[in-house]
Amino acid sequence: MAENEAEATHVWCHKKRLVLFFSAMRHFRDRLLAADLRVAYHALASDRRHDSGRDFAAVLRASVRRLTPERLVVLEPGDWRVADMLSGVAEELGLPLDVRADRHFYCGIDEFGDWANGRKRVVLEDFYRHMRRTHGTLMDDDGPAGGAWNFDKLNRQAFGRGGPGALPAPVTFEPDACTRDVMALIERRYPDHPGSTDSFDQPVTPEQARRALDDFITHRLTDFGPWQDALWTDTHLLYHSRLSAALNLHLLDPRECVDAAVTAWREGRVPLASVEGFVRQILGWREFVRGLYWHLMPGYGDHNALGAELPVPAAYWHGDTDMRCVRECMNNVLPHGYAHHIQRLMILGLFAQLAGVHPRAFHDWHMAMYLDAVDWVSLPNALGMSQYGDGGIMGTKPYCASGNYISKMSNYCRNCRFDPKQAVGDNACPVTTLYWDFLDRHATQFAGNRRMHFQMRNLEKKRDQPGTMEAIRDRAAGLRNTIAAGDRL
Repeated sequence: MAENEAEATHVWCHKKRLVLFFSAMRHFRDRLLAADLRVAYHALASDRRHDSGRDFAAVLRASVRRLTPERLVVLEPGDWRVADMLSGVAEELGLPLDVRADRHFYCGIDEFGDWANGRKRVVLEDFYRHMRRTHGTLMDDDGPAGGAWNFDKLNRQAFGRGGPGALPAPVTFEPDACTRDVMALIERRYPDHPGSTDSFDQPVTPEQARRALDDFITHRLTDFGPWQDALWTDTHLLYHSRLSAALNLHLLDPRECVDAAVTAWREGRVPLASVEGFVRQILGWREFVRGLYWHLMPGYGDHNALGAELPVPAAYWHGDTDMRCVRECMNNVLPHGYAHHIQRLMILGLFAQLAGVHPRAFHDWHMAMYLDAVDWVSLPNALGMSQYGDGGIMGTKPYCASGNYISKMSNYCRNCRFDPKQAVGDNACPVTTLYWDFLDRHATQFAGNRRMHFQMRNLEKKRDQPGTMEAIRDRAAGLRNTIAAGDRL
């Protein structure tokens, strides 16, 4: 097992992300040693000159020289870059490479390929139903429990003017000596990386992860469904699970999560709509994204269907902006390395897409800042679903909206100096300005998309208003110039 510089720095990793990965690794190492297994563990040193190697390839070459193995055995990596590196080193060393299937997932890579090949459309809804049937999850006889495959219409509520009220605090975990050692190491080696190691409270062992799962099922799953898309100021977690990082590090098995939620419903403790929404994220979306990643790599990472070229806005690194929606999201990302899916998709992702941020740059930022980011999950979600960089593989239309969506789903727009209803003028909301400009810039590309018909019809109404689109284009150009220059929004 190898901690190494390349994995810590190939993107500008959030300090808590580094703590989580390395602490979980060291706890796993200690578990193996306690079971009398031999472990060759390569830890990062305080002084880079004492590291075992800069990347996996260097560590592997040195290990092969020392151990003289007959072959190499590895679990399927979560990153094409790492898989390609290992394959190249194995070939260089003249050793066979035995890549074992990752049984953590419901659906194997080859199994997904068998499902996807030859299909006229490869979409989540078809795959989700296939997985429900295959694994008998939330099924009554041959049909879906409750008579419907999903309950999205029940799971899109906003809080209203009163807000969420008192929220259940999630279970947290005090860093032990092992984790504190990692925290000190990260602060010494990577002082300029974003975020801080302060108040690290994530699960780093399977036992802790199961406690976090039990806490979510008991205290938040019931209300997760209705308000999973809602947003509110000065809140960190709302009713979300905060389990994705533990899942992606294999501290939790997805079957544990799905089975616990379904059991809670069958025992009458949690409503079906909330359980189905949670199950869809794990059995459906998570498995679909992973399968699609390996089905389409390595070329998938080069997609840029909208020709976007801007860098990530400076505020996405430091949170300093007059845009209250972005500031509220970054007040979650910077201290916690977390934001729930609507903050990611419909605030930070939306603004980046409308402005024209390069989809690969957005993915790299996503990989750097979120604790749960692994390439297989980040690339399709960030480049594809969020930025529409793949031109419609992950989603049949861009997830684009004006500032009115944010106003409807949150209280972010209250007391913000920008007006979500205005597209031009000093107080115009940048999201709204860039929304109309985005539709205008890509009108030819979107004209044939049936799911964009309503939005394109509204664009034509805007174009019929004398001088309106000219003013929008001018203001949008100014906003894009500000982003390109790295200036404050």
